[in-house]
Amino acid sequence: MEIRVTSGDIAQVATGAVVVGLFEGAPQLEGAAAALDRALDGAISRLMADGEIKGKASEATLVHTLGKLPSARVLVMGLGKKEDLSLDRLRAVSGDACRALRRAGVTRFATVSHGAGVGGIEPRAAAQSLAEGAILGLYTFRRHMTRPPEFKEIDELLLVEREAEKLSALEQGVRSGRITAEAANMARDMVNEPANFMTPAQMAEAAREVAEQHGLAITVLEREQMQEMGMGALLGVAQGSQQPPKFIVLEYKGGGSRTPLGLLGKGLTFDSGGISIKPAEGMQEMKGDMAGGAAVIAAMGAIAQLRPPVNVTGIVPATENLPSGTAYKPGDTLKSMGGKTIEVISTDAEGRLILADALCYARRQGISPLVDAATLTGACVVALGDVCTGAFTNNQEFLNKVLKAAGTAGEKTWQLPMYVEYKEQNKSDVADVKNTGGRNAGAITAAQFLAEFAEDTPWVHLDIAGTARSEKERGYTVKGATGTPTRTFIQLALDLA
Repeated sequence: MEIRVTSGDIAQVATGAVVVGLFEGAPQLEGAAAALDRALDGAISRLMADGEIKGKASEATLVHTLGKLPSARVLVMGLGKKEDLSLDRLRAVSGDACRALRRAGVTRFATVSHGAGVGGIEPRAAAQSLAEGAILGLYTFRRHMTRPPEFKEIDELLLVEREAEKLSALEQGVRSGRITAEAANMARDMVNEPANFMTPAQMAEAAREVAEQHGLAITVLEREQMQEMGMGALLGVAQGSQQPPKFIVLEYKGGGSRTPLGLLGKGLTFDSGGISIKPAEGMQEMKGDMAGGAAVIAAMGAIAQLRPPVNVTGIVPATENLPSGTAYKPGDTLKSMGGKTIEVISTDAEGRLILADALCYARRQGISPLVDAATLTGACVVALGDVCTGAFTNNQEFLNKVLKAAGTAGEKTWQLPMYVEYKEQNKSDVADVKNTGGRNAGAITAAQFLAEFAEDTPWVHLDIAGTARSEKERGYTVKGATGTPTRTFIQLALDLA
């Protein structure tokens, strides 16, 4: 979809539809909505008086203009209560509006920058949210479908602004929004791919394509190199699969003398649970156990396009976790790259094992601070559902920066505790640490396990087990992969710059 910014009067634009916003409880129409209402002889006002249009968040009312305007339809979108307006609300309204128009068969439409007027939001930020919401909300994954789509896709979104001096800011916002949303959609594509189309090797190839397209340095370590470096935890997980593991490193050099920000992502391209095999029901969703790694690769491409003056390194350990005659077993002991030994209690607690070696690698390379993302624990889903990502840290100052970035990006994130008492559950009788501390506080003990390998490097762990996938449409989220936390990673790099 092309998004263009132009100056003019939206009431004079000839297109399939024009979109205007309305606050809940507004006593009267204002701005573009008022102008369109006058042209329609008060049709919108009458619908408000009748109670059909209330302005509730993402409420959509389609009004046919019947030749009274150059555009065939007016879509009135509820913005919710004025005091609740936020960038994320604007993203959601944009996504819902685009899908409503697609269902109506509209292929071209125009809108104004909602929130940039009486909403009090800066024009650039409003335009970025509009672009992000539209691109994210219209996402579909059809690569393996042969039947034709139910609806035509929207080809053009025209952002119309009366004040010419605002055009530059709107264009900048649209550009940033497009880059950010397309990165999240790339992560969605990777997560939605079946595991036979997204093996560790194919994940590495996707990273190479990103590197070549956007000028990133890339290194992909093979099994032999991992063995030389002592990555026993990652190789232990990988030994049950015929697919060779890959250790992917992407580097963006934006300048400055500070150590690079490290983005780490779990890259389990399929997780059967290994010998501790998962139930068959729902196992098909385990193709998405590499969502953290996908977010890292996609975010690195966006960061390279946005070019913040900061250095960033993305690290993705990629493998499958399968049961076989060569698979690692409960009771085995593995030696991590950093030298710490790990007793395997469950082979289904594999994500923390591959991240342990990734954390050791990052620390050895002098990368700091570190933030990892992983579909790590069902316990986090129990605690926070699919609304919030769980966040854990050994450095509150750094976590505050991550939480701020997540808030700006609209990816809800909530801190959980890391009290030292939880470490007791990970104590092993035969090794330095065991890879699971039992059912109680499972998300926290998993984070405590990772903390053993982050050591004193400022580090944040994001457990995206609940937020990496959605079962329904809402706002700019569609069913399937969400792309979380790609946009948080991008915003964090911009903020640190």
